[in-house]
Amino acid sequence: MIKIGLVGFGKAGQAVAQVLLDDPRYELCWIARHQAGTSIAITPQVSLPSVALDSPAGWAHWLDAHPVEALVDFSKPESLHLYGEQVRQRDLMLVSAISAYSEEDMVYARSLGTQARVMCSPNMTVGINFLILAARLLRTIAPFADVEIVEQHFREKPEISGTARKIAQSIDVDENRITSLRLGGIVGHHEVIFGFPYQTVRLIHNSIERRAFGTGVAFVLTELAKCEHGFYTFDDLMMRMVRHELLSDVSIPL
Repeated sequence: MIKIGLVGFGKAGQAVAQVLLDDPRYELCWIARHQAGTSIAITPQVSLPSVALDSPAGWAHWLDAHPVEALVDFSKPESLHLYGEQVRQRDLMLVSAISAYSEEDMVYARSLGTQARVMCSPNMTVGINFLILAARLLRTIAPFADVEIVEQHFREKPEISGTARKIAQSIDVDENRITSLRLGGIVGHHEVIFGFPYQTVRLIHNSIERRAFGTGVAFVLTELAKCEHGFYTFDDLMMRMVRHELLSDVSIPL
């Protein structure tokens, strides 16, 4: 059983906490958030210790008293620099779902991979990352096809989806090919449209509710535990599985 500390307790963090509590492979031990408090009621039956940590020294003291094997971060970019050296020194697994890291943040996150196992992804769902994998493959097969990306989210989301940006980068499409719609309470919709002569292909992913992020985190933690020290993306972990399946299935003709 992997012991986990959750960083951030917004809507996504709350959904992830519920999934991890229900999964017997993991023990969610505590929650770090910006607001001070002694505990958080996750369900009517379950409460977890809660703490506000705003300095590297605070993180060191907390982890001394409440050790874990992994951190799961759904908070803000600056949190990385508060706990980062503890990830390095304690050889923790880090799963970060932050979508707004700067280039400097990403350089720092990659540096932690020299002494720990680190995975960063702006979208933590298995489905969207499989969509990206499929889009990359189709883009390689048909580089001549027209490509458009559509992303839809809840009305209050102000910026272009970080996931849509990642899709565009992954298939070498300019970000001006992204169309953004903000409608009601949509959790998340991403669509990649390939226009061929005489046909179209649409790759679509819908997040029905935020607990999809939790199942993605569970997948990442399981796969990351099998890895050596390093910095990984969701694509890296999925490709490890794909390669393993292809090599293990000797019935596939070459």
